Amino acid sequence: MYSMLRRDFLTSTLAAPLAAHAAVPAKLGVDLFSLRSQGWSAFEHLDYCSKLGAKTVHFSEIRFLGSLDDDHARKVGEHARSLGIDLEIGMRSICPTSTAFDKQAGTAEEQLTRVLRAAQIAGSKLVRAFLGTMADRKTPGGIEARIDDAVKTLRNVRGRAQDMGLRIAIENHAGDMQARELKQLIEAAGKDVVGACFDSGNPCWVLEDPHLTLETLAPYVLTSHIRDSYLWNDENGTQVCWTRSGEGNVDIGRLMKRFVELCPGKSMSLEVIVTGARAFPWRKPEFWDGYRNVPAADFARFLNVGSKAQPLPPRPPVPKEQAAAKEREDLEVSMKWTREFLGV
Repeated sequence: MYSMLRRDFLTSTLAAPLAAHAAVPAKLGVDLFSLRSQGWSAFEHLDYCSKLGAKTVHFSEIRFLGSLDDDHARKVGEHARSLGIDLEIGMRSICPTSTAFDKQAGTAEEQLTRVLRAAQIAGSKLVRAFLGTMADRKTPGGIEARIDDAVKTLRNVRGRAQDMGLRIAIENHAGDMQARELKQLIEAAGKDVVGACFDSGNPCWVLEDPHLTLETLAPYVLTSHIRDSYLWNDENGTQVCWTRSGEGNVDIGRLMKRFVELCPGKSMSLEVIVTGARAFPWRKPEFWDGYRNVPAADFARFLNVGSKAQPLPPRPPVPKEQAAAKEREDLEVSMKWTREFLGV
C-alpha cells in the first residue's frame, strides 16, 4: 500500500514525464552495496546479477568478495568471465586520519596494496576506494587535511598500481567531498593512476547538485554508482531521501543520459539505497562548521533542486527480517526502470 501511495504521490509532484532515450551505457551494472543484507557468497552475487542482465558487477567492499586470497580471487574472476560479466573490485577508506579508516587492518598502503593484488588476479581494471564521510569535514584541519593525507597514501602506492596496470577510483562518498575537492585530490595524486568513482546520490549529502558533480568529475571518471534522490527545503534547511530509480526529483534520467555522453564506455552500476529523510539544517549557523568553503553559486544550485518540491510521506521502517527481500525488490524495480528509460 505504501509503495502505491508513494508512486501516486511522485507521479503528481514530479514536473516532467519520463521519456526513453536511445543512448545506452556500454556496461549497465550492479554495485553490490545494493544487496548488502543478502549474506551471499561472491558467486551467488554474480549469479543473481547475471539474471538481471548486469554487464558489470561492482564489489564495492571486501566483504562482498569474501576473501583477498589469491586462489579465491582467481576463481571469482573466472566465474564472472564465464557469465560475461566485468568485475570491479573495491575497498573502504584509504585515508589514515579519516573517522572511517580501519586501523586494525594495517596501514593504508598495506590495505590498498592487498586489494590491488586481488583486483589484478580477479581481472578488475581498477580498485574503488574512498576518503571517508561527512564527519571528516569537522575533524582537525577539515576536509583539506584529510585530502592531503589520502593523497600521501595514493602517491606511496602509485608505482605498484602502475606496475600492475591498475587505476584507483576514488568515490565522492557519504558527504566527504564535493566534486571540486575530489578533483583536487585526483590531480594532486596523479590523474594517470587515480580517477573518480562518480556517485550520483552522495552529492546531496554535501550540499551539491548531482549534475554539477558529474560536470566537474566527468573527465576523471573511471566508474560510477548511480542512485536517485528526492530533496525538499523546509524551515531548517533541506531534507534528502535516496529512492528507487525514477522516484526522485534530481532528474536522474537526464543525468544518466548525460553520463553516457560524457563518460563513454564507463560502467554505470546501480547502487540502490532507499532511505527515509535525512536533515541538512543549513539555516542554523552551527551547521556550517565544515562547510565554510562551499561556493555560494554551487549551493544555490543545490537549493534549486528542492525549491518547488513537497515533503514526501514518512517512510515506515523495514523490519529486519524483510530487509533482504526489500533490497532485491528495490534493485529489480530500479533496473527495470533504467532499462526502459534508456531503451535497452
